[in-house]
Amino acid sequence: MMAKKVPNPIDKHVGSRVRMRRMMLSMSQEKLGDALGLTFQQVQKYEKGTNRIGASRLQQISNILQVPVSFFFEGAPNMPGHVGGLSEAPSPAYVSDFLATSDGLSLTKAFMRIKNSKLRRRIVDLVEQIAGED
Repeated sequence: MMAKKVPNPIDKHVGSRVRMRRMMLSMSQEKLGDALGLTFQQVQKYEKGTNRIGASRLQQISNILQVPVSFFFEGAPNMPGHVGGLSEAPSPAYVSDFLATSDGLSLTKAFMRIKNSKLRRRIVDLVEQIAGED
């Protein structure tokens, strides 16, 4: 029996960023797959990090999703043994994971449509009270 291979954390992160951006554009996996000449199942594998996205394919995805290639690496986990050349610390993975969900994306989009900054702050305070202390 073969052991199941665990996706590389960078591949998983890049895939989740592809998913997040695709969802931001309200694009289906099927539509992205069609634009890439792939099946939606292949797009699913990319988004889960099961399959690694090659450089030319990532460039193609960045064009379709209208973001620079660097977008997919923002907040990527630092790999042990690699020297990070980025000046800013990566954002916590839970933020990217949350934004990659449909609930997270919907909540963020709706929240950003609230123009009144005091009301936004009150909503944050309310949610923090409901959630309790860390």
